[in-house]
Amino acid sequence: MIEVEHLSDAELLALTPEDPDAFAAFYRRHSRAVLTFVARRAEPSDVGDLVAEVFATALVHCRRYDPARGAAGAWLAGIALNKMAATRRRGAVEARMCRRLGIHRPVLEETELELELGGEELLASLPTEQRAAVEARVLHDKGYEQIALEQAVSPQVVRKRVSRGLGALRSRLKEEK
Repeated sequence: MIEVEHLSDAELLALTPEDPDAFAAFYRRHSRAVLTFVARRAEPSDVGDLVAEVFATALVHCRRYDPARGAAGAWLAGIALNKMAATRRRGAVEARMCRRLGIHRPVLEETELELELGGEELLASLPTEQRAAVEARVLHDKGYEQIALEQAVSPQVVRKRVSRGLGALRSRLKEEK
């Protein structure tokens, strides 16, 4: 058995088909970075599955890694971005299916913000960027792309702000009950 911990990423991936310890070392080396990368960009409920899919794909396609094209971390980030995009597409398909079937997905409504604190006070408790994104999306029913243009950020940033803002509001609403 070869001592694998000191090998480069390219060497580890080249050895992977013959030596499972090589991929285990590669995984240990990059798992925290991939987890952090995915956790910052995906829904919390999807993170574990996405990280597993990234490394499963890397294992299956380990011979495709070319160190001349970039670091292994960048290769893994590319795989992660593709997996996250596929997850978003599946979510969009699910949303279209729900619309066609007349199934209404729960959305935090303005009236739900009216507790003892009152909606405006509750929204004011959010950071400025989250509050603006939640107000535009939930209260004014604007699309993510439109909000992104108005706020000069990407639609993914808007989605993250809305998601985090709604999560914070849900937590505060539960505290008030």
